Amino acid sequence: MNQQRLRKLLIGDFTWSRMLKSLVLIYIVFAVYVYFRADSMIFLPPSPGYEDTKEIIKLKTRNNQRISAIYLQNPTAKYTIMYIHGNAEDLGSVRSTLEKIRDLGFSVFAYDYRGYGTSEGTPTETSAYEDIETAYNYLIQELQITSEKIIVFGRSVGGGSAVDLAVRKPVGGLVLESAFTSAFRVVVPVPILPFDIFNNIDKIQKVKCPVLIMHGKQDEIVPFQHGKKLFASVKSPKLYLWVDSAKHNDFDLVAGDKYGQTLRDFVQIISSNH
Repeated sequence: MNQQRLRKLLIGDFTWSRMLKSLVLIYIVFAVYVYFRADSMIFLPPSPGYEDTKEIIKLKTRNNQRISAIYLQNPTAKYTIMYIHGNAEDLGSVRSTLEKIRDLGFSVFAYDYRGYGTSEGTPTETSAYEDIETAYNYLIQELQITSEKIIVFGRSVGGGSAVDLAVRKPVGGLVLESAFTSAFRVVVPVPILPFDIFNNIDKIQKVKCPVLIMHGKQDEIVPFQHGKKLFASVKSPKLYLWVDSAKHNDFDLVAGDKYGQTLRDFVQIISSNH
């Protein structure tokens, strides 16, 4: 059997129409796979970095999932920062960061997404939005903190929850550290699918409170261009902090004193906005 007949037997006659249909089928299969697997590919809970103690607050979500939270109160603070951590982190691993922010003059409230730390459930984009609303309601209803005194702070993937809340609920300010324009844009810089996750770039245009964007220029996980694009899309009063040598997971350390000073400068913008 000659090579031409063998090729025809194995793959059939080549036509552009057949090739196009094959590519369309491959694209559909890929899109369906990503659609159903996106949450599990984005959320990567680490092994719990702490155990439940009297310090850990248990918040109950709308569907009765219990998520863990912590409140580091600063008696002299005018504002409370609601901190939403990044991926592969939990309340245990970010404890030193929370204490640092508290010592800069803020009360700090932080929580773990479902499936992180000692929080129940499985993390998804939808549940992330529900979790931050649960935390927000606790601050308003239980801690009696007024909305204009709440600064929502999202780091990395936590920026998705923070932006979404700032669009839907009144807050005093929004801080994004090392955040992305959208989840899929971190992997592919151009849209190749008809859907995305944590579409921050579109939502942030609707945010009305002051916004602070912080990003390291050497970020190896979420490229610096994401921070620049987010900042350019903000229509409300805004401030930025770019740190030349900072990467994704060392921003506050490399920023040094500029980190605290920028947060204090941002508070002045918030205060003058009311």
